Amino acid sequence: MAYIDYYNILGVNKNATQDEIKKAYKKLARKHHPDLNPDDRNAQRRFQEINEANEVLSDPEKRKKYDNYGENWKNAEAYEAQQQQYSRGGGGFSSSFYDFSDGDVGGYSDFFESLFGEMSGRRTGRTRAFRGQDLNAELQLTLLEASETHKRVINVNNKQLRITIPAGVENGQTIKLAKQGMPGRNGGQAGDLYITFSIAEDSHYKRVGNDIYATEQLDLYTAILGGEHTLETLNGKVKLKIQPETQNGTKVRLKGKGFPVYKKTGEFGDLIVTWNILIPTNLNSKQKDLFEQLRKESAL
Repeated sequence: MAYIDYYNILGVNKNATQDEIKKAYKKLARKHHPDLNPDDRNAQRRFQEINEANEVLSDPEKRKKYDNYGENWKNAEAYEAQQQQYSRGGGGFSSSFYDFSDGDVGGYSDFFESLFGEMSGRRTGRTRAFRGQDLNAELQLTLLEASETHKRVINVNNKQLRITIPAGVENGQTIKLAKQGMPGRNGGQAGDLYITFSIAEDSHYKRVGNDIYATEQLDLYTAILGGEHTLETLNGKVKLKIQPETQNGTKVRLKGKGFPVYKKTGEFGDLIVTWNILIPTNLNSKQKDLFEQLRKESAL
């Protein structure tokens, strides 16, 4: 079962007061409410995570259990009852005493197996090593950040990690950092860290696979007479030649000017530009006369 850091979700430390938790929850709930983010497919999931974290940390009793037992805080009473049984010399336990309906192999969760397995090892003089729990984290990127290989420092479980993010990662993509999760017990291997990328929508570019779509404004005179237009891309500025009599809605495909292909150095998608012809406004009388003359000549 993957460990979920409720403190990290709310952006507070483990010593946060109830007021600090309440304030953090309200701020995040407003920011990520699905009704306010209708175009964000991840908003509902983040909103549920925020509510789950607040439900546990805002309740002193639940928070105490969570601090002691992590994600398995709901099983705390069962574990404490089993501890009492061991302290009375009761030995093993009956599987009918617990509800393991989550599909755990062998009828017992990894959590209880690690706890009671260790206790059993002490009683028989044997020590068993247990693998640490996995951790999950979300990392938010802009479209530009996702297009470049870069390093980032993240805080996970009160530990700073410096990671390299490859260019071309996708929204919702998850990568694994081996042995960066919770430490193992009795010499066991550490768990893994799973990082899911959340890439924000860009105001100008729309990414579809490795291609990028953009709508660019073009003045009427250049559209009619032709000329040049400087276009901003993810990799810098390019100068495009505009054909005379370019129509509104015309699309231009720029090969290799799109998004980098994940872990394929030197490979890029395309940039597809749609021209939006701007109609001039606030014309003076002379300019209107010229357009009127042009209309009459076009009708001949």
